[in-house]
Amino acid sequence: MNGATVLVSAGEPSGDEHAAALVTALRRLVPNVAIEGVGGPKLAAAGAKLMARIEDLMVIGLVEVVRKLPTHLRLLRTVERRLARGDVRLIVLVDYPGFHLRVAEVARRAGVPVLYYIAPQLWAWGERRVARMARDVTRLAVILPFEEAFFSERGVAATFVGHPLLDREPLAGDRRAVKRALGLDPDRPLLGLFPGSRPQEAARLWPVFRDAASLIHRRRADAQFLVAATAGAHYPEPGAVRVIAGRPRECFAAADAALCKSGTGTLEAALADTPLVVAYRLHAASYLLARRLVRVPWIGLVNLVAGRQVAPELVQRAVTPTRLADAALPLLDVRTGERAAQLEGLAEVRRRLGGPGAASRAAELARGLLAA
Repeated sequence: MNGATVLVSAGEPSGDEHAAALVTALRRLVPNVAIEGVGGPKLAAAGAKLMARIEDLMVIGLVEVVRKLPTHLRLLRTVERRLARGDVRLIVLVDYPGFHLRVAEVARRAGVPVLYYIAPQLWAWGERRVARMARDVTRLAVILPFEEAFFSERGVAATFVGHPLLDREPLAGDRRAVKRALGLDPDRPLLGLFPGSRPQEAARLWPVFRDAASLIHRRRADAQFLVAATAGAHYPEPGAVRVIAGRPRECFAAADAALCKSGTGTLEAALADTPLVVAYRLHAASYLLARRLVRVPWIGLVNLVAGRQVAPELVQRAVTPTRLADAALPLLDVRTGERAAQLEGLAEVRRRLGGPGAASRAAELARGLLAA
């Protein structure tokens, strides 16, 4: 196995982080492995030679993805040419199904095994595509507890490896200490705003989150607010909302309650024991298409892992400042039944996610495929 070449691909910042962790773990198991791939700064720092960067791929929504098809097709041809050289022993694909399911097909045709780490959410919107995964993917490493049975029952060789968020070192100090570290008052309730990591997401959710914070401030003058800002997104007219960039984990740990875009951020809130309201907005045409495809009862991962609605959800036109404020206010009050019930549900989510070690277990699967 030493001297083997592995091609690793991640299509967005979260995937870049998870891919880097897997590569770091794989290098411990197979010290002389050569890593090439598609990713960002974290994958490059882990030792990968990049053939393309995630900035060329990032997109969200069923309509918006059409604009990226030429870029995807060019990169797919690049991957095909690279595999034709015959020295790649394994492809590792991390999330990002729109592009990576095509790469998996190319790899199968080239006779290269595929480890897919962090499954596409076919249980939500694409069950008919599971047969394609069963055909093209050698091993699937899933990070949500209900996914192993879903994929295995449909012919995909799937293994639950745990969630990579659990691999991180715990933050020092309690909620009050983290508030102080962020320059906030430890004695005042804090609402965190998490409109998403992608600029398109933030553009749709930031104005309504900001206006909800303004309504809450009128009803709770002692409340303070922050938004977890990300690169490339804009947060105009923040008013009383403190803009904190590059520290989302600390923002979750400091917040007493949160307004949160659906997705991985809801699990971040669960791990921080932060009650939340889940919200999501898409381009109108993308939403109409999504309504025809999605087959799950909730949009928030925190609710899907729990198997019931732990956190309230608001979608599309229901995402209004008034409805967000009404849902969030009881969560800021330590005396309410709403807060107590949600804290109990978040504890259940944490139990279901298991323990740390996702990247190491995924790397073990990769080593096994290299040795086969």
